[in-house]
Amino acid sequence: MSDLPLFDLCLRMGDTCLVLAQRTSEWIGHAPVLEEDIGLANIALDLVGQTQLWLGLAAEVEGKGRSADELAYRRDQGAYRNLLIAERPNGDFGHTLMRQYLFDAWHYPMLQGLTASSDSRVAGIAEKALKEVSYHIARSADLVISLGDGTPESHARMQAALNDLWPYTGEMLIADEVDAALCEAGLAPDLEPVAAAWHAHVEATLTQATLAKPASGYMHKGGKRGLHSEHLGYILAEMQFLQRAYPTATW
Repeated sequence: MSDLPLFDLCLRMGDTCLVLAQRTSEWIGHAPVLEEDIGLANIALDLVGQTQLWLGLAAEVEGKGRSADELAYRRDQGAYRNLLIAERPNGDFGHTLMRQYLFDAWHYPMLQGLTASSDSRVAGIAEKALKEVSYHIARSADLVISLGDGTPESHARMQAALNDLWPYTGEMLIADEVDAALCEAGLAPDLEPVAAAWHAHVEATLTQATLAKPASGYMHKGGKRGLHSEHLGYILAEMQFLQRAYPTATW
């Protein structure tokens, strides 16, 4: 089988971690309390580390001499394969936490499935990342519950965040032709059990948080195929500036 589906898998996982890390790091120095400032910084660092592993494998699989750094910093917007939810603006603190939780609730079962990948390199990355993401999901779920079932103000903000982000959750759970090829080859899990685990965790968390699950409706998609919102362009302009301006610079 061609390595192209494996390359796509690595880009989808790596790019999503990279873009979400960039978004999360925007809170450094701006979070409402010091503990959350440090917590978000640590999550961003975890995601950057995972990005390095996924894009490093992508570069190896591609075999064109590019490095993980080149894949991260020298591609145009249409070459990124991140989930759209990762590029959504931070909004208020509650919005950022809700985005993180909805992502974590997918990321954890997805990594669990990837630990059984037929490619030992994929399985190894997933196993390492799973240790970090087990903390991420516990933290974000606890905060969603605390704020959702908190004051009237915090409850209203969390519900607004959930309503805004819900249309971006379907892309994580619905398989396309690449997902199908990866599953058939044993490289990645079937997304149906991943989706089932996501729904079960989210529904239990929302119940405890006294938040109303939005009605199913239109779901945005396209990020996994390189079709992005205008927000990604602004993220990349900031993230890639130094590498684009001085492409041969070394430390």
